[in-house]
Amino acid sequence: MAAPAAQANPGGCPTLNVIAVPGTWETSNTPDPGRGNGMLAQVTSGLPPGARVDYVQYPATAFPWEGDVYAASRTRAVDNARGLIAAAAAHCPLTDFALVGYSQGADAAGDLAAEIGTGIGVVGPHRLVAVGLLSDPRRSEADAFIGPPVPGNGAGGPRIGGFGLVSPSVRTICAVGDLYCSTPREDYVTRLAGFLAISAGSTPAELEKYRDEANLLYNDIMAGGGLPTLQLQITPEANVERENKIRRFYESQIHQDYSNYVVDNRGTTATRWLRNWLASQA
Repeated sequence: MAAPAAQANPGGCPTLNVIAVPGTWETSNTPDPGRGNGMLAQVTSGLPPGARVDYVQYPATAFPWEGDVYAASRTRAVDNARGLIAAAAAHCPLTDFALVGYSQGADAAGDLAAEIGTGIGVVGPHRLVAVGLLSDPRRSEADAFIGPPVPGNGAGGPRIGGFGLVSPSVRTICAVGDLYCSTPREDYVTRLAGFLAISAGSTPAELEKYRDEANLLYNDIMAGGGLPTLQLQITPEANVERENKIRRFYESQIHQDYSNYVVDNRGTTATRWLRNWLASQA
């Protein structure tokens, strides 16, 4: 039997295709999604000639009154990112891929990376060489972390099973004080709210995958004292303190300041670190 023909990339195929998923309210209807906008523009600009960047278009909404609930918006981002990878992989069999995301986009990029990490995703895990997540609402304490340490997990709870076979290729960054990606384990009320935001509006099939996350949260609450502990966290005094904490968080602009947030002793900012890392993979 004749040996299979060696694969080769057609002309114009990149060595690395970076799929970028912007954060909430950062997408647009421009006909040129490759131009980039928002936080990730600083991550994807100036990459080596062998890299190509495609920005994912999706609703990027956060609240039901904007037309799509968070879960539906994030699901669209995952689907659209998967479609971009599938199309490029079919045309360019030797091209590697990178996923980067910020905020809601990090949620989507991380979910797709975890899917690919099972080994039955849109491409083989070996072709996903970098996954960079800024302020991932589903950050896990077990994820490979860049920068000063922060407590807890993301507000939506960690991904059960992590990133599987692509775990060595994942890097996550969360600024100290960013409540989206750093919720203390014992703050059960915030964790409940985050889980509901992550799962609200999901289809029955999608809700099935959240069963393990719900069980983990339930078990943590029970281990932490159960209903009496929850009741202590929703007293009028506790609610006022939580409201003040959230207001201070939004006023701080920490979540919007990753272009100035330093992650190492050389003064490298979060967005610059991710850009340099992507460049090293191209």
